[in-house]
Amino acid sequence: MADKLIIVESPAKANTIKKFLGGSTKVVASMGHIRDLPKSKLGVDIENDFEPEYINIRGKGDLIKSLKADAKKAKTVYIATDPDREGEAIAWHLAKILEENKEKITRVTFNEITKGAVQKAIKEPRKIDLNTVDAQQARRVLDRIVGYKISPLLWKKVKRGLSAGRVQSVAVKLIVDREEEIEKFIPQEYWNIYANLKDEKSKKEFEARFHGKDGKKIEIHSKEEVDKILKDIEKAKYIISEVKKGEKKRNPAPPFTTSTMQQEASRKLGFTLKKTMSVAQSLYEGVKITDKGTVGLITYMRTDSTRISEEARVSAKTHILSTYGEEFYENRYYKTNKEAQDAHEGIRPTYADIEPDEIKEDLSKEQYKLYKLIYNRFMASQMKPAIYDTMSVNIKANEYDFKANGQNLKFKGFMILYVEGTDGKEEQEEGMLPELQENEIMKLLKLNPKQSFTEPPPRYTEASLVKALEEKGIGRPSTYSPTITTILERRYIEKEQKQLIPTELGKIVNNLLTDKFTDIINVEFTAKIEDEFDEIAEGKEEWKKMIREFYGPFEKELEKAEKELEHVELVDEVSDIPCDKCGKMMVYKFGRYGKFLACPGYPECKNAKPIVETIDVPCPKCGATVQIRKTKKRRNYYICENNPESCDYISWNKPKPGEKWNPEEAEEIKKQTEKISSKKKTTKKSTAKTKRKTTKK
Repeated sequence: MADKLIIVESPAKANTIKKFLGGSTKVVASMGHIRDLPKSKLGVDIENDFEPEYINIRGKGDLIKSLKADAKKAKTVYIATDPDREGEAIAWHLAKILEENKEKITRVTFNEITKGAVQKAIKEPRKIDLNTVDAQQARRVLDRIVGYKISPLLWKKVKRGLSAGRVQSVAVKLIVDREEEIEKFIPQEYWNIYANLKDEKSKKEFEARFHGKDGKKIEIHSKEEVDKILKDIEKAKYIISEVKKGEKKRNPAPPFTTSTMQQEASRKLGFTLKKTMSVAQSLYEGVKITDKGTVGLITYMRTDSTRISEEARVSAKTHILSTYGEEFYENRYYKTNKEAQDAHEGIRPTYADIEPDEIKEDLSKEQYKLYKLIYNRFMASQMKPAIYDTMSVNIKANEYDFKANGQNLKFKGFMILYVEGTDGKEEQEEGMLPELQENEIMKLLKLNPKQSFTEPPPRYTEASLVKALEEKGIGRPSTYSPTITTILERRYIEKEQKQLIPTELGKIVNNLLTDKFTDIINVEFTAKIEDEFDEIAEGKEEWKKMIREFYGPFEKELEKAEKELEHVELVDEVSDIPCDKCGKMMVYKFGRYGKFLACPGYPECKNAKPIVETIDVPCPKCGATVQIRKTKKRRNYYICENNPESCDYISWNKPKPGEKWNPEEAEEIKKQTEKISSKKKTTKKSTAKTKRKTTKK
């Protein structure tokens, strides 16, 4: 008989915890949620004050019996699920399942799976936090109501299998709105004038940029304006009018939160949000390390706090002093965003002395990359700033002003270990200017006017969308990955390279939802709801009261939308391609893999065909039309329309006129497409075999 029973969510977490505790302790896994709302119906009793109708999850009957038997034998049951709202809700559901043993049940949490943290948690058990549970219930019930009440409208008017959701629909709206901004964008012309100058004393060259006239900044918008300025400074002397020297500090970024980890893993490692969270989960729950056993390598990965414990601060100090020296260490504290829940620390390594390169052989490629990113970011957060010497000079050319800036890195500080990535173009390091003095005359080597045009806002990437959702207060750390995964799976958006682009289906669904559910599918409402969930978690609001206040206006909006859409039929867009079976003009439809052409005479005529996209650049090999196709993973590739009959051109990259063809790249694409077709053949064969066996029996 075990004195103690500890219940966690996963076997990996259970294995890591087992080694910290004595033989009289049993550690088992609930395999995630034990109870949930049913999938087959709404599962919320609206007539009975929105009471959730929880059921045991199908397939978990044997596990529940086993948990009950273990709980009956134990003296104390510790529910040690994750330290967030979802974890608290799982704990509450487990307690409901084990109700007959409720006097034995207690709750423990730890932010990191280390011996000290686990043993401390066992010594400090608490009751399940019902306010936190209620906040999770409120989210689950509200999202179930929105999804299950609105989605049927999409099935009727667009196609079956679609879904609407409070957060996912707003995420789609942001992407659609950005695409509309890009489509409506009108580029504006602007010019810069660069002067290539030489300091005769040092013989060094540098570049100065046109700034304005008589100390006032001037923007140049036309060639005529450029020509006038060039004429005015045709014979000018370039005199240094002012020199400013200084010092600039660049501070390190704070330890990771969930969203900053997702953003940085996307920028630097090319990870999707889903992959980042999966790899982080494995690092948190434990990895088998040579001579150390199973070790939880990072703290809990769902957090919006940058706070770190004093113990972690001390261990970082010890490591930095011994590895880099005292001149690199600085004890730093970071302010957590006022909207953050701050329930636990930022994401950091659990052991400062386990360096990434030391355990590289024990980790998968992805685990090593993410662990190194987390480790270096944390260590850098406790290091001194980088220091630059800076110089800025003003240069007079008659009455016109030019400016030049330069900087030189004199102390690397934290940058010896880690530099934060950016969403846009990488920062250009400016070189140092020559030692210039006021009233010196520079030699003009060349004037270089450059025409440019303003650019539309960039499309969202997974990283920049997470950043936008966080800034607007939409969703929470645990929701970003599933939200973006869902809208990709629903084909509301597509990913090209790293850019998120709305599909035609996404645009149609977004237009319908934003038109008919104005008060729900908007940024302000979604952010306000998140604040209310926080208030419930803090015990400031009752969760059913919040749902009641939401449901009244929502029900009216739903009834209004249903009436307005009753006689509305979404007309399929007609193409200019006749059906080659019956002659009717084919229409555009949406299927599992996106847009396709179908005969409007269905079901009499069932003809359908894919839409072939082409580009305006001819095939570099034979001059024929180049088509855009997609792999199974939705990656674009470019192929000659005559492939494979008379031309073998195929490439990942959009061809450019006159470019050389890469046969090795072609082989790689062929292998991927052959894998797909061979898998289909194998599936057909195995299905046929199964049918034959069944018939014989």
